[in-house]
Amino acid sequence: MSVVSKVAVVTGAGSGVGRAVALELLEAGWSVALAGRREETLAETARLAGGGPPAPVVPTDVADPERVDALFATVRERFGRLDLLFNNAGSFGPRGVPLEDLAYEDWRSVVDTNLTGAFLCARAAFRLMRGQDPRGGRIINNGSLSAHVPRPDSVAYTATKHAITGLTKSLSLDGRRYGIACGQIDIGNAATEMTERMSAGVPQASGEVVAEPVMDVADVARTVRHMASLPLEANVQFATVMATAMPYIGRG
Repeated sequence: MSVVSKVAVVTGAGSGVGRAVALELLEAGWSVALAGRREETLAETARLAGGGPPAPVVPTDVADPERVDALFATVRERFGRLDLLFNNAGSFGPRGVPLEDLAYEDWRSVVDTNLTGAFLCARAAFRLMRGQDPRGGRIINNGSLSAHVPRPDSVAYTATKHAITGLTKSLSLDGRRYGIACGQIDIGNAATEMTERMSAGVPQASGEVVAEPVMDVADVARTVRHMASLPLEANVQFATVMATAMPYIGRG
């Protein structure tokens, strides 16, 4: 059964996992505010949705507190409430750069987007969800398999994704008094622009460069939709969705 009259914010909605999740929710009857840095890609997501519930485009830098507050103010004014935040915006940073050569500015950029941005959006969602009637809502953080194990030369991304797990647990605990549930989805090798390089080969812990299998990003979107569709009395705390044959189980 489709979910009707539910309101979601999806960050990083202009491409990849964020776009797929936004389209899945819109198809299921949700109203979705599309947030991301590039207005043109957000507008393309809205066009791909076709008819159905409204999908306002809200250009947002999640690392900017004022822009985040403006995003959630727009949601409050447009819809009057918020039922779901999919905290998805993220950056990998420069690829193939050894830790000792990673610039401070690049480290800071990844931390600001992946961790501070997720915090700022969660804080704004808490403020809206705790004061609405009926009270409460759900936050789903996009973690990664890097929240469990690193890839070579990924210190900034891996550190922030480990931190997202701590954020998820804290939000889950602190949200109880407001009826706010928080879970995390850890994704491995969904087929998006970000993972196109997988088919050409990516570095492994052994030093080899190996092509890795990917999965349809729609399978991730359906999993997020399931997590979002649960009553607030139930929560998927952590879900891992990955390409079955990717080198994750047995890494090490």
